[in-house]
Amino acid sequence: MPMILLFSLMDVPCLNAAPKIPKPWDNGQLKISQDGRFMQFANGKPFFWLSDTGWLLPERLQRDEAAYYLRRCGEAGYNVVQVQVVNGVPAYNAYGKLSMPKGFDFSTIDTEEGYGYWQHMDYIIDMAAANGIYVGMVCIWGGLVKAGLMNEAQAKEYGTFLANRYKNRPNIIWIMGGDIQGNIRTEVWDALARTIKAIDKKHLMTFHPRGRTTSARWFNNREWLDFNMFQSGHRRYGQRMGNKEYPIPDNTEENNWMYVDSAWSYKPIKPVIDGEPSYEDIPQGLHDADEPRWNDRDVRRYAYWSVFAGACGHTYGHNAIMQFVRPGLSGAYFADGMKKAWYQALDDPGYQQMKYLKRLMLAMPYFERRPDQSIIMDNGEKYERLIATKGNDYLMVYNHTGREMRIRLDAISGKRKSVWWMDAATGTIRQIGTYNSKTLTYNPASDQGSANDGVLIAMDEKCNYLDALAPEKRESDVDREE
Repeated sequence: MPMILLFSLMDVPCLNAAPKIPKPWDNGQLKISQDGRFMQFANGKPFFWLSDTGWLLPERLQRDEAAYYLRRCGEAGYNVVQVQVVNGVPAYNAYGKLSMPKGFDFSTIDTEEGYGYWQHMDYIIDMAAANGIYVGMVCIWGGLVKAGLMNEAQAKEYGTFLANRYKNRPNIIWIMGGDIQGNIRTEVWDALARTIKAIDKKHLMTFHPRGRTTSARWFNNREWLDFNMFQSGHRRYGQRMGNKEYPIPDNTEENNWMYVDSAWSYKPIKPVIDGEPSYEDIPQGLHDADEPRWNDRDVRRYAYWSVFAGACGHTYGHNAIMQFVRPGLSGAYFADGMKKAWYQALDDPGYQQMKYLKRLMLAMPYFERRPDQSIIMDNGEKYERLIATKGNDYLMVYNHTGREMRIRLDAISGKRKSVWWMDAATGTIRQIGTYNSKTLTYNPASDQGSANDGVLIAMDEKCNYLDALAPEKRESDVDREE
């Protein structure tokens, strides 16, 4: 702990000073768009969910560390952080304070001496607000409910306490569940959700399910569920690992886009997000240290695949950050705090690259966007699969391997199309040319000099959506048909 304190005091000046930045909720409350596919603010502006996974933030970090972490999240473009409010009954925080010193009786929780568990939670929420960040409140981890550590009556007591304490905070999003199937102790989740919603009518709510499942399967018709969340999980293709009950076909473990597709089959339509894809720097399959680790290119693929399939945002995760390991404190899934501490992982490439996706999506006309695989003329499988999304006068295709692709430019309006390429690793956008053809054959690996993953962007020549993002725009005399 002394090492962490030294790091905090020397390297992070003025941690408690709130940055003077516009806050998202200045645009009003978060709500669901009229078509049921997106999130927006009350004033009509779009909200693109970009979350970091900070599961053990309330339990592992002290005040200065939490402030530093949340500032870095804001600087990296994240506008949500998903946390476990309690990961035990009771839970202990970094100060050794109990979340539930009298069980589910919270009547005297603020009369205890000193800086308590919930005062620390208050501080975290306030520091998140200072950095323009919503806190995705996973009220209690699913395994605790499965073990019988909170029953239906206790869920009502706990929900009443949480809702009354945080209903007036502007930056709350409620998350039921926590890595659990919705058919396990369903009555407890319904009691908790309905209790909170009866008191707090301002904030959105979802359910975080077990890997390779989606909340829509159990709760899509619930009045308390505002948007769906799925967990695509951490396994690679073919890594089924003996479980015969997963509701997915063999060898589709990495296809997180298919969960977005499946969400639209439930009615009413609700927004959907991958709330837990593969984490950066975690072993593939989780349970074998000798397996390869997911890297930045993998986490980019999960992000673009789900969003281009129609998700209204994405959640990133890192093995070291989600459990806040550091020297002297290692974690699950072979996270070694001596090799990489959570504060070092904040500089890992995948963590820093998610903002390019958010920037791109918000640059385009937002609410008209839909997935459209008919744009792609020669699609592949697994890593070779291209995925497309479009609006009325623009289209985008994510290409994970940099392979040659054939695209239908006539899928959008405009006689002439301006075509661009965005490198997903750097966010660099450059113009390829202007075309009047119905189709386009393009080889990113040949043209860009590498096989990096990226996004082909085409738009009506009259549009200027990328002007503010693309300093490498060039004049082109390309004007051809294929």
